[in-house]
Amino acid sequence: MLLAAALALAEPAALPEGAALTEAVRARDAELFALVFEGCDPDRLRAMITPDFEMYHDRDGVVARNAEAFVADYARDCAAQRAPDAWRSRRALVEGSLNVHPVPHYGAMEEGVHVFYERRGNGPERLAGRARFFHLWTLAPDGWRLARVFSYAHEALNE
Repeated sequence: MLLAAALALAEPAALPEGAALTEAVRARDAELFALVFEGCDPDRLRAMITPDFEMYHDRDGVVARNAEAFVADYARDCAAQRAPDAWRSRRALVEGSLNVHPVPHYGAMEEGVHVFYERRGNGPERLAGRARFFHLWTLAPDGWRLARVFSYAHEALNE
């Protein structure tokens, strides 16, 4: 009985197919970016990424090589966001740019284009930039977790 329970936990969750896969990844992507840019909950972020999470950025270089470093940086940013005149950012997926591809027995690859908005304190929001992204998601027994991020082709934009 104990062996059967352990084996069930080790088996990957059933991967959705077609449009269901795209919608599952789109929803998790939206949840993650709302948390990263507009929320502040390090424990929740840690639960949304894999322990061996890595992020690479064409301007900032290697942003993180593990979840602990990424979450620690996020927690510091959260503290800075409490200042009334702090810069605040928001990310929006460019409609029609999202592509999701299954990775059998693992999860999914996600690619697309997103734009970023920023504002100082409670001031007006302005369009600040655009970039392409490639994410590798794993479907764990407890849900989707982000494993790898490649963020590239950044360009400044002015509204």
